[in-house]
Amino acid sequence: MRKSALPLLLATLTVALLAGASRAGEWKSWNAGLSAAQASNRPVIVDVYTDWCRWCRQMDRDVYGRPDVQQYLGTHFVTVKLNAESSESVTYRGRTLSARSLASSFDVSGYPTTIFLASNGDHLVNVPGYVDADRFLLLLRYIGDGDMTRGVRWDEYVKKAGEKP
Repeated sequence: MRKSALPLLLATLTVALLAGASRAGEWKSWNAGLSAAQASNRPVIVDVYTDWCRWCRQMDRDVYGRPDVQQYLGTHFVTVKLNAESSESVTYRGRTLSARSLASSFDVSGYPTTIFLASNGDHLVNVPGYVDADRFLLLLRYIGDGDMTRGVRWDEYVKKAGEKP
């Protein structure tokens, strides 16, 4: 009994460790996400959405639902969801405001909008609208691998990757 249980135990532990490696399916609230980013020194991706937004649901399904996107997000980013119409209280830069006001302060005017922040909360860039999964993964790598912060221009990065700008 003991000998046959060991492989099953090892397999279960391996799956649990892989699954727990901060999957992108584990979206955090704003406050929890910014705290986690600071503690892990990983950048933040904020999915700004509304409940009525069809393109937001499509992005959840077709982009965030893809295993390769989930894997990359889970190993390189802290993932945060922000409902742009919520009155939930959030804290940013020492100020407490509603999620709606926070989205507005980042100049979000359409949905979905993806906001990228540095691990310390500094704003990097907004990406408005639906982005297909292949293009989104390229964008994630551009930011997650540090090319953007090293000053590589997006069009140069895309050209180097062999994609269309």
